[in-house]
Amino acid sequence: MDADSAMDRLEEIRVIINANLESLIAEQRAIYGEVAEVSGKILLAGGKRLRPIISYLVYQLAGGEDLDEILPLAMAFELIHTATLVHDDINDKSNMRRGNPTMHSIVGQSKAIIGGDWLFVQGFGLGGIYDEDVVNVMAECCAKIASAEFMQIDHVLNLATSPEDYLEIVRGKTAGPFAAAAKGAAMVANTAKKDCDNFFEFGMQLGIAFQLVDDLLDIVGDERIGKTRGSDVYEGKMTLPLIHALTILHGEQRDELAEIIKDFDDSKFDRLIQLLKIGGSLNYSEILVNNHLDRALELLQDFKESEARDLLKQIVKMVKERSS
Repeated sequence: MDADSAMDRLEEIRVIINANLESLIAEQRAIYGEVAEVSGKILLAGGKRLRPIISYLVYQLAGGEDLDEILPLAMAFELIHTATLVHDDINDKSNMRRGNPTMHSIVGQSKAIIGGDWLFVQGFGLGGIYDEDVVNVMAECCAKIASAEFMQIDHVLNLATSPEDYLEIVRGKTAGPFAAAAKGAAMVANTAKKDCDNFFEFGMQLGIAFQLVDDLLDIVGDERIGKTRGSDVYEGKMTLPLIHALTILHGEQRDELAEIIKDFDDSKFDRLIQLLKIGGSLNYSEILVNNHLDRALELLQDFKESEARDLLKQIVKMVKERSS
């Protein structure tokens, strides 16, 4: 399958998922009123839908045949993901997401907290129709998201944050949902445990790379991430390029970088990037992106050639292209 055909097919799947999400919100709006209305607008405001698309494709690659069987799980992960974004935006005091106002900037913090909870409950309700083992995968994923969020808050402006700390946060917050969406879909398809574990690791590797790319784009600037350049630095988040540079640089250069991070503003952007280049930190992050994506591709090679496998490979390629 060529790249153009693959992108067209991925868009078709995204349209299917969006249509099902729209139908869900329309049904829930009639029952729950304003909370469903406001939460639904945030859910339907856009997004790549990577987690549900991965569930959809892994289910097929794992031997699943009834696509209606996997759609509730696919939507569940998107609802849960959106819930975490709503709460993240509150913590980060972000007023825009994907080019649209965040929920708390529309209805206030109190209602936004409830709206995020509503999205989470709706997602878990959809996932709850599956066997206990699948629900346990979702539950563990959600627990690790919360644990990683706690840890990330503790590491705001913590210049002693290590690469291991960073990776633990990413595995729980970003990569974990990719991994759980893939494993859960394989379990619904009733594939072998070894294959379920391989799909989990595929999602984990892809998710780590995805976050690393976001870290890079936050620094170099790219409208595709849907937020202001340097948002992570302003919020005091210790992303890998910063952590690496703080480890590599010494003396005056490290002291200068530390001061820039602790008291950041737009006027310091150029010097920040200079110091990251001196430390080789942007290049280091790019190398890690490629390593994780290569590992994800290797894991797919264990499965039979098919459209679903080709499309999952295309998703890996999309993440790679975002970094270039």
